[in-house]
Amino acid sequence: MLNVHQYLAIRVAHEQDESGRSIARRLHHSQRTVAKAIASETGQPPGYARTKPAALPKLGAFVAAIDAILLADESAPLKQRHTSMQLYRRLVDEHAYRGKYDQVRRYVNKHRRSRRQTLVPLDHSPGERMECDFGQVQVDYPDGRRKTDVLVVTWSFSHAVFLIAVPSQRTESVLHGMVAAFEFFGAVAREVWWDNPKTIATVVLKGRERVLNGNYAALASHYRFDPRACMPAKGQEKPDAESGVKALQRRACTPVPVAEDLAAFNQQLLAFCIAERDRTVTGQTQTIGQRLEIEKPAAIPLPVHRFDPCISQAVAIDKYQTAFFENNRYSVPKWAAFTTATVKAYVDRVEIVSGEGILATHARSGGRGEWVVDPLHYVAALSVRPHALDHSRVFKDWALPAVFGELRARLEREHGLNAGIRQYVRVLQLLSEHPAGRLAEAIGRLWHRQHLRCEYVEEKAHQIAMEQATPITCAPMVKNDSSPARQTDAPGNDAAATEAGAVKSTATAGAPHPLAVSVPRPDLRRFNQLLPSYQSGESHDEHVDPEPAAEFVVAAQPQSPEVADHAGRA
Repeated sequence: MLNVHQYLAIRVAHEQDESGRSIARRLHHSQRTVAKAIASETGQPPGYARTKPAALPKLGAFVAAIDAILLADESAPLKQRHTSMQLYRRLVDEHAYRGKYDQVRRYVNKHRRSRRQTLVPLDHSPGERMECDFGQVQVDYPDGRRKTDVLVVTWSFSHAVFLIAVPSQRTESVLHGMVAAFEFFGAVAREVWWDNPKTIATVVLKGRERVLNGNYAALASHYRFDPRACMPAKGQEKPDAESGVKALQRRACTPVPVAEDLAAFNQQLLAFCIAERDRTVTGQTQTIGQRLEIEKPAAIPLPVHRFDPCISQAVAIDKYQTAFFENNRYSVPKWAAFTTATVKAYVDRVEIVSGEGILATHARSGGRGEWVVDPLHYVAALSVRPHALDHSRVFKDWALPAVFGELRARLEREHGLNAGIRQYVRVLQLLSEHPAGRLAEAIGRLWHRQHLRCEYVEEKAHQIAMEQATPITCAPMVKNDSSPARQTDAPGNDAAATEAGAVKSTATAGAPHPLAVSVPRPDLRRFNQLLPSYQSGESHDEHVDPEPAAEFVVAAQPQSPEVADHAGRA
């Protein structure tokens, strides 16, 4: 076949009126070849055009076997399909193929190329579409390197991304992450696309029909978006989420991040998401942040009320004052035993609620067969079973200030074993009203006394609480009008009265109005201290502090108007 330079020489000679026979004789070509070059419309050699498939003398007998293997590969996992070399080895071992590998490789490549699908470029409208997926990265925590699940949420128009690390890929993590994403963006897309995990679609029906997870359906109903799902094993239907996972792994978490805990890692991810808004995507002229501002007005606004990102389960409180949830037990107060309640499980905590409100809140346990208890829930039961304090798992790991142990030893030494432990139990029950630090301070202030009782600790704790409260600022005292210095009928007292009135008005200018002062109600337990101790059910032969109990009622305490009025009438 002639090349383009030979075509050029033939056509130039013909343009100069040289005959075809002369050109053929001079350039050593046949007259037919010269005529084809002169008649060419393009002025270039036509090239070879195959009119029928090339023969496969060696491979032809094995084409059916190759096609059968490739057809079976279409239903196999992507990473478990035959390569050209593996297929060649099977032909040699199973079918006695004696040809070369290159023939097999060319045929396999041609077969796969003919079955590849093309893609149609998509263009989404602002506020129309949001895609979600989970990615996993390694993070260095103080206890070592661990794999961490990260929820990726992206907008298809602006390509804005939100990343949040969660403890797992369970339903409550999906709800928590998506609520955080909606609040981060300040809007919700009209369509939200996912794969087909059980946390989203419990049943995959024909086509794109799905039976949604009830909790996810409640989320969609609250935010009013249309839940969409990709076809099974068709992750390319949400390319923005796949790109977001790649950005998480390649850019946000390279090198391997170091964090104290999940919250610290989320702060790093949040900083990455904010920085991404200054980036411009290839093929766009506006930054991600600018396109997001265009997208938000076209999206669904956030509702007034926030969605509660938890899963709920009805439970029965058993005789151990616990609610059984996901193979773990969570404690509740004694009065809630033998009732029904609802467990609300969040990603980080468990709330047990009933018609009366929240019964208890605990950190969520990720183990199995664990008891998550609050010792304060059981101190009321110690009134009946005080010696359970030493034999129950509830109190073994109870971290209290060291002074509590010293107080117990002293109470048992002064009141005897049984009476002393009951006195100590009544002190522990005060933890439902006062923090441990306040009770420890009260015990420290009373330690110098000859004898100690739970009532003294209670009164001292209330006294400290009153001291820690905001004091009421009163105006300075002014002399009574009946005093000699204020006798206006005395000679020369008019000026003194005027001066005293000025002092009084100045002193009281910054004082609150009497009706604006809020005075707390008197604590009735202070009056109970004035009653004989036998009325409280205790014997007179107990150790009695020689100091008067009235000291704990009024000492260093401002007397309220109600108490003063009562004392005056008495």
